[in-house]
Amino acid sequence: MSPQETLQKYYGYKTFRPLQEEIINAVLAKKDTLAVLPTGGGKSICFQIPALMNEGLCLVISPLIALIKDQVENLKKKGIGVLSIYSGMSFAEVKQTLQNAAFGNYKFLYVSPERLETKLFLEYLPALKPSLIAVDEAHCISQWGYDFRPSYLRIANLTEELPDVPIIALTASATINVQNDICNNLLFSKEHSRFQQSFARPNLSYSVFKPASKEKKLLEILQNVKGAAIVYCKSRKQTTVVAELLRMHNIDADFYHAGLLGEKRTLKQDAWINNKNRTIVCTNAFGMGIDKPDVRIVVHYDVPDCLENYYQEAGRAGRDGKRAYAVLLHSSKETDDLIYKIETKYPSLPKLKMIYLALMNYLQVAAGTGEGLSFDIDLASFAQYFKLNMLEATYGIQALGQEGLISFSEMMFKQSTVEFKSSKTDLEEFEILHPKLEQIIKGLLRSYEGIFDFQCVVYEKILAGFIKIPYAELSRSLQELHQKGIIDYKPSSEKPQIFLLKNRMYNDDFYIDVYAMNIRKTEATKRTKAIENYVTNSAFCRSKIIGNYFGESNAKDCGICDNCINNTEAKLSTEEFKAVSDKIIELLKIEKLTYKQLIQKLKPVSQRSLWLVITFLIAEEIIENGEKELLTLK
Repeated sequence: MSPQETLQKYYGYKTFRPLQEEIINAVLAKKDTLAVLPTGGGKSICFQIPALMNEGLCLVISPLIALIKDQVENLKKKGIGVLSIYSGMSFAEVKQTLQNAAFGNYKFLYVSPERLETKLFLEYLPALKPSLIAVDEAHCISQWGYDFRPSYLRIANLTEELPDVPIIALTASATINVQNDICNNLLFSKEHSRFQQSFARPNLSYSVFKPASKEKKLLEILQNVKGAAIVYCKSRKQTTVVAELLRMHNIDADFYHAGLLGEKRTLKQDAWINNKNRTIVCTNAFGMGIDKPDVRIVVHYDVPDCLENYYQEAGRAGRDGKRAYAVLLHSSKETDDLIYKIETKYPSLPKLKMIYLALMNYLQVAAGTGEGLSFDIDLASFAQYFKLNMLEATYGIQALGQEGLISFSEMMFKQSTVEFKSSKTDLEEFEILHPKLEQIIKGLLRSYEGIFDFQCVVYEKILAGFIKIPYAELSRSLQELHQKGIIDYKPSSEKPQIFLLKNRMYNDDFYIDVYAMNIRKTEATKRTKAIENYVTNSAFCRSKIIGNYFGESNAKDCGICDNCINNTEAKLSTEEFKAVSDKIIELLKIEKLTYKQLIQKLKPVSQRSLWLVITFLIAEEIIENGEKELLTLK
């Protein structure tokens, strides 16, 4: 099949989005390829379609467990063979997955970067015979990027093992320096291809406000702009407070953060996607991998750490191409705090050593041991025990991660597993003595082939349905079988997790690359200055500020952000403003019209002037933006 035929068969689309086809053709020509596409630009299709068209397996490297799970589920729904390996899986689970990938009929294997240099993975790599390597969130490979992960640097070793396999690197936001770093660190060939879509979003109106009351401003915004909304907050506690505020004022809202159990997060996410809740109030744990095209507004209740994060999160509005809004609320204290946080994020050498030793003692890891082990961790308990505040503890652990000593996952999902411990003879005797548990044992043996000999991942809800007993009863029975020594049952869990990449260093041998850390600190300071400039700048087009930051030298004024509108307002006389306003009202008395229809009817009035007047009339509640983007009189 051609790329277009593959697109239609598996994804149901007739045409590609901008640059997708060009990127796919470069990959099919076996060129190393860098693709910088904005959030919602369809990055996954750029490697999935070439993989489906080629023989062999596509190895996908991604650091985000939530994104891996989302893409795996989407591929499974399409009937495509897909597997995944990530931190938190047991040795037996990883080995079984690699065997399936090597000898089964699978097209994709998703792997977290920490797994790439394990002995087990390298042992199976020749048998995997990948035809393509896809590196998602590729900015993580750059020390000068906003989300550097040392484990990404190991990807380059794959090129030595697989010299003829092309690599596609994908990211939504990378400056020119980071793009160069990606290509260098992945050892791209000289003939590699680069594609960068414009960072401009012509339908997205950016605004920044410094209100006396964020609560009142948020309510005003959501009451004036109809449709699905996302409100980003910095803390988990804030999400619950803001969601409650919105509900008190009759705005459908729910909260979401990584501290919720997976099932509850899924229910909240699905309710919002299906428009059962209009507004989701969340931390930045929300949104990755979610494709909801009709989001009309994204509000940042707090200032993000950098423009990279802001651009990605704001970009979740208006993916359907219709008018949408990205609003950032701030206070003077917040921009000052960003500078302070840099000092906490990049602690001094003595402070970092203290946190490292505290962590190793907390996990009870002896000096000279620990490599490859993983541990659940209660950050609040750790911080309290060693008299650290939560920011110090969290940022200190993240800094150790950037030094390549550990890998830290804020929320790790471990699937339930069962392994039989008794002999077949003992099991038969046990079933006679415990007839109530016999159906559970039989259900396990019939549902999971090989479970008597190997540890297996089990799905309690499916098993309960098969045995025809309540889920709660099944869970109690599995726990009882575990307590009686018949099985080793490990229920699923979702907790922050530490994975040790190196043995614990002896106290006197503690070493980190201070020079590299100081450079990362300098780059972080530049990113902070960039977001501060975006927030405080009232003279230049906000879309252009973002474009210039990412190296888009030919970025043009958008005409619809608050700065563009305010600058246009200064050029529009009172008489001109009233004339346009009266004409809009006169036209809307006759019929409902879209913004594009008004442009046609009011030529030669400029789009900027027209948008300025429409925004004013909506704010004054003279007109409203109704269903199907139709403007109407209130």
